[in-house]
This record gives sequence, C-alpha cells and structure tokens, in this order.
Amino acid sequence: MSNIHQALKERILVLDGAMGTMLQAYKFTEEDFRGERFKDYPTPLQGNNDLLSITQPKAIKEIHAKYFEVGADIVETNTFSGTTIAMADYQMEDLVYELNYQSAKIAKEVAEEFTAKEPHKPRFVAGSIGPTNRTASMSPDVNDPGYRAVTFDELRIAYKQQVEALVDGGVDLLLVETVFDTLNAKAALFAIEEVKEERNIEMPIMLSGTITDASGRTLSGQTAEAFLISVSHIPLLSIGFNCALGANLLQPHLEAIAAKTDFAISAHPNAGLPNAFGEYDETPEEMGEQIEEYLKRDLINIIGGCCGTNPEHIKVIANIASKYKPRTITLSAVEGFH
Repeated sequence: MSNIHQALKERILVLDGAMGTMLQAYKFTEEDFRGERFKDYPTPLQGNNDLLSITQPKAIKEIHAKYFEVGADIVETNTFSGTTIAMADYQMEDLVYELNYQSAKIAKEVAEEFTAKEPHKPRFVAGSIGPTNRTASMSPDVNDPGYRAVTFDELRIAYKQQVEALVDGGVDLLLVETVFDTLNAKAALFAIEEVKEERNIEMPIMLSGTITDASGRTLSGQTAEAFLISVSHIPLLSIGFNCALGANLLQPHLEAIAAKTDFAISAHPNAGLPNAFGEYDETPEEMGEQIEEYLKRDLINIIGGCCGTNPEHIKVIANIASKYKPRTITLSAVEGFH
C-alpha cells in the first residue's frame, strides 16, 4: 500500500478524466445498457452508467486503458452512483455489491497490465464513491426546512456496502468525490474507517469536495478552508476539489487550503464551464495552461480532469505535470497513520 506514498514523493500523480464524457461517444442504446441479462428488466436502464461494468465491460476496460496510455497514474472505478441510495432510481439496489466488485476488478486488471509493462510507473485504482443524490444536512423541500430525505445512518450503511465491494474487487485507494454536503462525506469516511477496523487493513483515502458557484462555498455552505478543517480529523492521503468549476476558477480555493494542510492536494476540474447546450468547450491546451498555474504555485500533488475531459486533456496535463515537482508535504503527517 505504501507504494502510492512513495509515488507521491517522487512526482505529481495524474488522475484520469471523465468516464461519462467517454461513454457518450459509444452512443449506447437502452438495449446496450440492458444487455442479455437485463433484457426484461421492469425499469428503463439507459443512463445507468455503473451498470455498464456488467453489461458492457469491454467499453469500460477500453476507457481505463486509454487513460493509462496517455499517462494517468490513477484511474477511477466506474462506480460514481454505486450505492443503494443512488441505485434506487433504477430499482437496482440488490446489484450494488456486484456493480462495485466488477468495476473494481475491471479497473484493476487494466492497471496490472500497465504496471507489468512499465514497472517504474506503477498504476493505481481509486474506488470512486459519489455523493449520492440526497443530502443529509439540507431539506429538499423549501416549505419544510427541517425535513431530511436521508439520515446519516442510512448513508453510512449504504457507503459501507459500497466500500466492502470495492475493497474486495481490489482497489488500491478510495476516492470520496464531488462532495457537496460534508455530512454525506463524513458518513462515507465513517463507513471506510469501520471497514478498515473490521478487516484490519490500511486503505489510503482521497477526499474531493465541490465548490458549487462563485460564492466559493460547497452546497452545504462551507468555504474551502472550513471544509478542510471539518474533515481533518480523518487520516487522509489527499484533500482537494473536483467538478463544478473550470481550472482557473478553482485555483483560489486550492490556494486557500494548500498552505494549511499536510495532506496531499488533489484537483480534477471540469473542462471549463458548460455552454448553453451543457457541453464543455475547453480544449486540452487551454485547460493545460490553467493547470500549469497550479504547478508554478506549488499547489498540487494529484491532478486530473472531471466533466468534459477526455484522454487528450489528460495527455496534455500529464506532459505538463511531468515537468514539475510535487507540492512538498510533510509525509510524516500522512504516514504517521500507518
């Protein structure tokens, strides 16, 4: 497990880009999502990207390989919605273990192939843990501010099932990402700590929040610094931000936390802001230029891309990252927990 710590000391690690952007290119139909196994499933399944790890594993494998080919050190499993809470939309709660296990297994197979080819550059798999589509600290009903659509305990149980399956499938680390509500993240972190304790294992954890708009706060109202402080009791491998903003708009929030933590810092911004059609126009070169600013300012240890990014973006980012030294971290802070 320590080899990710070793790699962090040596270089800036590159995370992959978007999974959804890549899957869109396949233009999968409802039938493709269903495959043979779910041919007669009672609910529409198109859009359930996590299911493709079971029905279209070849495509998922290809996407992971494309990111590794252009220089990614870490790929994320295809499990962003892999909880019973998110899968309830498709009435697929019973499939949660299998979805996460298969996604982890696929990614790990590809990572091992690339590590075998280039032993000097080991490849890692991060189990992607999304925020779910419910929030524990705010009401979805404007007329009933005290109402909650989900409890901390429900989230903890759901996250625990996901974490167990990802670990069984062979992930190297866990990435709790796109955090818009810190209470949801705390439920995920609590679940991870439970699994670590029960199994007596170490598991590096990346945590990545989302600043939702120009106010510079997460959806549950925290500034970047407040977010950092409220999760610093957990032994994290890295903390950072992803999604919602393009690279340039994310920079001040990375600056706000970089000087205040010994954890590694990660970022995987979008390819700019979406246009009127919800598409992302920022070219790999434009994005690369903005990300180079992070590196010049010594802000980053792990860098990748979120919505709208593809292997071309990651290739440019990896090339730029290879020219810079990683942000200095007191690794004793991270390794002290081992």
